[in-house]
Amino acid sequence: MATIIEKILASHTGDDVHPGATVWLDLDVRAARDFGGASVVGNFEAHYAGEPVADAARTFFTFDCVVPANNIPFANNQQRCREFASRHGVKVFDVDAGIGSHVLMEEGLALPGGTVVNTDSHMNVVGAIGGLGLGMGDADVAFAFRTGRTWLEVPPSVKVEVRGRYEWPTTAKDLALALLREFGSNALLGRAVELYGPAVEALAPCERVTVASMATELGAVAILIPPDEEVLQWCARYTDRVPEPVAADAEAAYEATYELDVDGLEPLVACPPSPANVKPAAEVAGKAIGSAFFGSCTNGRLTDFRAVRDVAAGHKVAAGVVAYAVPATRRVFANMLAEGIVAALFEAGFVLSNPGCGGCAQGQIGMTGRGEVQVSTSNRNFPGKQGAGETYLCSPATAAASALHGRITDPREVI
Repeated sequence: MATIIEKILASHTGDDVHPGATVWLDLDVRAARDFGGASVVGNFEAHYAGEPVADAARTFFTFDCVVPANNIPFANNQQRCREFASRHGVKVFDVDAGIGSHVLMEEGLALPGGTVVNTDSHMNVVGAIGGLGLGMGDADVAFAFRTGRTWLEVPPSVKVEVRGRYEWPTTAKDLALALLREFGSNALLGRAVELYGPAVEALAPCERVTVASMATELGAVAILIPPDEEVLQWCARYTDRVPEPVAADAEAAYEATYELDVDGLEPLVACPPSPANVKPAAEVAGKAIGSAFFGSCTNGRLTDFRAVRDVAAGHKVAAGVVAYAVPATRRVFANMLAEGIVAALFEAGFVLSNPGCGGCAQGQIGMTGRGEVQVSTSNRNFPGKQGAGETYLCSPATAAASALHGRITDPREVI
């Protein structure tokens, strides 16, 4: 009887799959982003000179960290990737595409039950659709480019039953922060985490992305959420392939089973210096801020910006605060334009940028200066991650309320 990750691995290897075993894993997709991509090329050319990539149709570059390049080294690195891609017939999702992990899902390349690697520590975001994404180093991804395979030690699986429900303006980001408050960054280290319960089942596809994207901050290999019909339809929009969901067996063996009560969960904030330093928004409220960042692979989807628009409607960003909005992908940006969200945020005083990672990767707008306090919808607030200032992680609703008031604000105060 197998867990979700064990079933995914078993369908992609001929090796015996059990926790602790090392298996050779066939990969459906292998990709490298602009950060690290040039090093992947360098490793490939150093070790496999003159040899082809294993399957060009399954190999990609995704530019999202510094897009468009704002310095010569990054411009050189991106061009080196483009030239390698041209020689090998590899597709490049260039500087206009958006965050690679999201693009791969939008394009129907990363699918439920599938396997994908990238030079992105948040590639495990595809656990949102019941797929297995792995962030790997440059040499490992170069090997995957050449062979279409990688090795993996099968992680133990744990099951988390999420009890109860919460109401707006508590959101999926608050659920993710509740997991961090409960488990910290070590309790689930190296585990594959399966999430169940009414609050999880009620999550829309983009909300599942928010929760799954913070597996890395939990120290988990992945957060895997069994896909429902809405998720399968979301995945099938841009592919002829029929997504096949993977579910754990009823008698699957877990290392541990936990319960997390989110009944009546209130908005939360992760305070510096760690995503696990989680407190109720009401407890942190009143802290003066200088900026607010909206975006990243955690909260850069259309539903996130709808929430920001709804909170900000009829209001202006507070004097002395700069609010930055960075859509996750070009498709998200197009939908924001079509729904009038871009215009609404512009009128409210937001600075809007092209799709990408934004300040979360220190590549676009949204970085902080020394002494600056920022609220951010991203996933990490370690010192230096988004600049030299202090970053408080929260939901789009909490960040929007805070931007309007010039201080950290519980969104229940304004909604």
